[in-house]
Amino acid sequence: MMTVNDSFPGPVIRIHRGDKVYVNVHNEDDFGVTIHWHGVKQTRNSWSDGPDHITQCKIEPGTNFTYEVIFGNDQEGTLWWHAHSDWTRASVHGAIVVLPAEGTTYPYPEPDGEELIILGSWYVGDLNEMLEEDLSIPNVTTPSSDAYTINGQLGDLVACSGSETIHRWSVDYGKTYLLRIVNAAVNSELFFAISQHNLSIVGTDGTYTKPTVTSYIMIDPGQTIDVLVTANQSPSQYYMAARQFVSYDPTVTDFDNMTATAILQYRGNYTPPDIPSFPTTLPSFHDLDSALRFLPRLRSLASPEHPVNVPIDITTRMYITIEMNVVNFTFEGSEISHIAASLNNISFMDPGFDILLAYYRHIKGVYTIDFPDYPPSSYNFTGDDWPSSITKPATKVKVLNYNESVEIIFQGTNMLDEAEDHPLHLHGYTFYVVGMGRGNFNNETDPKLYNLVDPPERNTIVVPKNGWVALRFRANNPGVWLWHCHFDKHFTWGMATVFIVKNGKTPETSLLPPPAYMPQCTVPSPIRLEDFEESIEIINTIPVI
Repeated sequence: MMTVNDSFPGPVIRIHRGDKVYVNVHNEDDFGVTIHWHGVKQTRNSWSDGPDHITQCKIEPGTNFTYEVIFGNDQEGTLWWHAHSDWTRASVHGAIVVLPAEGTTYPYPEPDGEELIILGSWYVGDLNEMLEEDLSIPNVTTPSSDAYTINGQLGDLVACSGSETIHRWSVDYGKTYLLRIVNAAVNSELFFAISQHNLSIVGTDGTYTKPTVTSYIMIDPGQTIDVLVTANQSPSQYYMAARQFVSYDPTVTDFDNMTATAILQYRGNYTPPDIPSFPTTLPSFHDLDSALRFLPRLRSLASPEHPVNVPIDITTRMYITIEMNVVNFTFEGSEISHIAASLNNISFMDPGFDILLAYYRHIKGVYTIDFPDYPPSSYNFTGDDWPSSITKPATKVKVLNYNESVEIIFQGTNMLDEAEDHPLHLHGYTFYVVGMGRGNFNNETDPKLYNLVDPPERNTIVVPKNGWVALRFRANNPGVWLWHCHFDKHFTWGMATVFIVKNGKTPETSLLPPPAYMPQCTVPSPIRLEDFEESIEIINTIPVI
């Protein structure tokens, strides 16, 4: 599998708030790759955001590309980076630690130490080869992971692993530690708990939260959670454990039911137990109630040093349904139906070209600007009867004016009887989660219950099974930004769209110019060029047929 600097997970980037980072990525493997800086706002700098065919094309084997990673002035906590091409992120990922600015400290007592916990997926075989094979067969699902990992190790409950290859974390009695947790799994929400130790949540997705004490967490792919753990139990060894939360049909048993483990071990003189204590508070695979109880508990810190700025006067409203459905197409003279995923019944098509460059250089034929604000029809979205499940494949984007105040309702659906959770991630932004509920959103009663005082600020949020989420943000970061489900299988099937935020009226509110070198798109694209004022020499380097 592809790794970074021979490490799985990859190296940690550790900075202070306000720092800028340059990362030179040398591709020494035999297939192309891009890197995304998950949760980093990349202020005015879509050029270094990373998703393939959205803001760049792949860094080809034997070449390199330098990313300029620009953090938001308010970003502090735990973020992460990962590949954003094919499913390579399964093994190409690592943490980003943003410490308080020099001369400042945490908004809670400074911990005695810290530990990174990166939860990942383990596949037996070449994942991208398996994916390519599965996608070539109509209605065959994508590869399922074979196990989960904690800091690259499966733990000693998995047959192919053992006590010699389990991650161990040593602590001192009476001390408090900051545990930074990242879910880098490809397609799985995960429960996590530490036996006999409570977790005090103090941050999510690079923002601070009001302290919330819990015996477990549920963390979705793409999310990070910071917790404080006090070593206040009898000196011994205790399991840390992670297992999948399965939100779809509970009668389906074909899923990765492995439990990843690591060991929290106290320093000192004691007789280690034959088997560490296991967390009895870790929910079971199908424990929907535990998942739903966890989701609404978080609140922003909302302090003078870390304020909230929830948009109030909304100028753009969108209601976006999330569907699993079917796409029909003709292949070699035959009509083919294939499983698909969509937003407002539009299944996103990979344009085979860089949308950002097409936008910046006024290149026509790559995308259209008519992504719908509402679904094509209204029905009982969470019921058992639904309209035609045929979706439209297209590369449609939504264009926003600079500084618009945006509210989006994401509505889960039961199309094809395939309701489940969906973790949605917006590049280039954080947003406030002002509401969440089960069933269909009611536009008269549900807004009355919005939290506009201290809603959690996230970059990745789960839309609950047969439920909805309301979020708000201000479109003050010009550029091209991807919205997508962070289950890679759903993203692959088209559960995505792109937001283009136009420039403001000043250079300081406008997209930065491109770097001197961007990876070229090697796959020819049937596009035509429109006259523009910028450098014709750059355009002449684009392969066009």
